Amino acid sequence: MQSSDQLAEQAMQACTRLGFEIAWGNLPPLDLAPDKIIENRIVTIDRSDPAHVPFDMMRTRVLQSLRQNNWTSIAITSPTASCGKSLVALNLAFSLAHQQDCRTLLVDLNLKQPRIGEMLGVNAPASMQDFLKGDAPIHDVFLRYGDNLAVGTNHQPVQFSAELLQSLETARVLEDLRLRMGPDVILFDMPPMLSHDDVTAFLPNVDCAILVAAAEHSTFEDVDNCERYLSERTNMLGVVLNKCRYCTDY
Repeated sequence: MQSSDQLAEQAMQACTRLGFEIAWGNLPPLDLAPDKIIENRIVTIDRSDPAHVPFDMMRTRVLQSLRQNNWTSIAITSPTASCGKSLVALNLAFSLAHQQDCRTLLVDLNLKQPRIGEMLGVNAPASMQDFLKGDAPIHDVFLRYGDNLAVGTNHQPVQFSAELLQSLETARVLEDLRLRMGPDVILFDMPPMLSHDDVTAFLPNVDCAILVAAAEHSTFEDVDNCERYLSERTNMLGVVLNKCRYCTDY
């Protein structure tokens, strides 16, 4: 026989799950533009391109680290522009979407130069700035792909983005997002570290970080400095080497 406390807890858990399902069901669908998907090398959606394999490997390692440490939120950044961090964020997000028991949110917080919506060929009706200020609901900014991936896009650059990212209202809005959506993983696509102070401003809101470097573009000094900086202020998941022209069968 179950005690009344156990029954009450089970009922509460069932209500919470139902609330998550309703919240996800209220999101508009994400209608992908096939030409944009091909053009921007988002290879983890249908996994027909062998290039999806490294992203699936990264997904598995990321999930293991998150679950071992009870983490959920990841900042994805790079030392400078043109390292491909948005590409990495998108491919990791769609790779996570294949994990049916994992709800994932991808949020475009590269507020000065938003890229996620453009790369997918979609536009949300509201801006990320309105959402972070508490002036736009979740379903005006996030679009749902399948049952377990939601993407928060942005179409309007923000001039004073660092001030917005470190505001108490932004922290409150993001906590409300977690409570309403119940994500297992939240990926934040951030600006390059050496271009603005946005990453520094936002780091208190995440559990860990991934640094994306570009072969033949990122310098060792830049990567080393950024990695050290991140390690001192959050948990460092690792460095991803992107745009490498040389590979082997392994």
